[in-house]
Amino acid sequence: MANSIIEQKPLYEQLPVGQEIIYVVSNDDAVANQTKVKFIAEVHISGGNPPVLSSTDDIIGTFKTTPNNAGVGIFDFRNIVENYVKADNMAADGSAYKTTTTSADTPHSLHLIDKFSLNNHVVSYLRIQFKVEYLNTTTNIVETAAGTAIDSDLSSIFNGYLKYTDILNLGSSPNASDFGYNLVDFNLSGITKKFLTNASTTQYANTEDYGTLSMLTPDNFLAKITLTYYDSADLPLGTETVNKNALTGAYDTWGVEANRQMLHFGCFPANLQNWSSTFQGLLVAANPVTSYKVQASSTTGASISQGYTININCPNLKDFEPIRLTWLNQWGAWDYYTFTKKSIRTTSTKGTTYTQLAGTWNESKYRVDSYKGGKKDFRRNATEKIKMNTGFVTEDEAVVFEELINSPEVYLLDGYQLDNNNALNQYVTPVRLTTSSFTRKTKANDRLMQYTFEIEKSKTLRTQSI
Repeated sequence: MANSIIEQKPLYEQLPVGQEIIYVVSNDDAVANQTKVKFIAEVHISGGNPPVLSSTDDIIGTFKTTPNNAGVGIFDFRNIVENYVKADNMAADGSAYKTTTTSADTPHSLHLIDKFSLNNHVVSYLRIQFKVEYLNTTTNIVETAAGTAIDSDLSSIFNGYLKYTDILNLGSSPNASDFGYNLVDFNLSGITKKFLTNASTTQYANTEDYGTLSMLTPDNFLAKITLTYYDSADLPLGTETVNKNALTGAYDTWGVEANRQMLHFGCFPANLQNWSSTFQGLLVAANPVTSYKVQASSTTGASISQGYTININCPNLKDFEPIRLTWLNQWGAWDYYTFTKKSIRTTSTKGTTYTQLAGTWNESKYRVDSYKGGKKDFRRNATEKIKMNTGFVTEDEAVVFEELINSPEVYLLDGYQLDNNNALNQYVTPVRLTTSSFTRKTKANDRLMQYTFEIEKSKTLRTQSI
């Protein structure tokens, strides 16, 4: 029996799981000459090294389909593979928070990291072996046919999705039917390349704000992150570099393991305060730092990404409470925004009531106690909502708000604190965005642009019961 043929496959090796992951398989000999023919897909997914198809260790399932009217089997693996990647909420072991190494005994939130962290769950490998089965007329048993296996190329899948406006490319001969989204803009190799965000390259943060930028690293180009500090006149105050091996040997050698295919870097002011004496000194200097640029560099020192400028917000003279949100963005990384204008906190409660008898009925004598009797709450549960307002923003800054509305994971992120390196539950609070619609504003239509959002804390405050 002749080998099967992969007629169509994803065009590129790097695949956001939130897209159609289509494979089309044919075997003309089997379809034309056999009965009860089915195409089989043996799916291997690994979060470590690339899968070995001869091993059963990383098989996550075997799937079958019958030939369609054109005699081919069409598989869409999106609904399968998207269950094997997810967001990184916690830093990887070997990273650090305030110089304390992250481990099983000292876990830390990803948003708080010093320098680099590997990814834990965002990237995995996918490889598929296709076969054919049909009815053996001698034994009258449906069997997998020998000699029909064909192996797919190795793909890396990550926890991203495609929008309908993202342009899909077609392949060329002989694979003209292959299609996919080209992630070339995110493969760090030059000054036009991007970190994993659609946010503007100019961002704003308070001195106590935490946050990360994430990057794909499917090769060994990335060697370090360069931080360039500026004063209020936009004059450079100095440069600091963070090598990829800044913490442990896990970072310095690029490898094929899935957790090295995407890195996170803590680059907002609070992250730098965690470890950088240079940045700490510049914050309180007579000529203080007011902004800095974050840029990826190669082993030769050449810039291999765009420069992302983080402007440090001036203190708010009206003493508005800053509210910082973080949310999962399109590319499986995290975006951030600090709402610095007026915010309103509302607490609503809901109780379970019962009617209590007055007096003492279970003692040797009856006594009237004034605190007993009447309708009472058995328990009160409280839910807090926060309504927040942006300042005036540009159209480029507002792009991220569309992803905020669509994001399945949103968190309230507290700022820098003088803790003892054992951050357990002080920083990240799960919230639900209750604002359900977003109107895109433009300078031409709206002149000055502001936005209002409302969140609800996901956890209900459970009080005492009586």
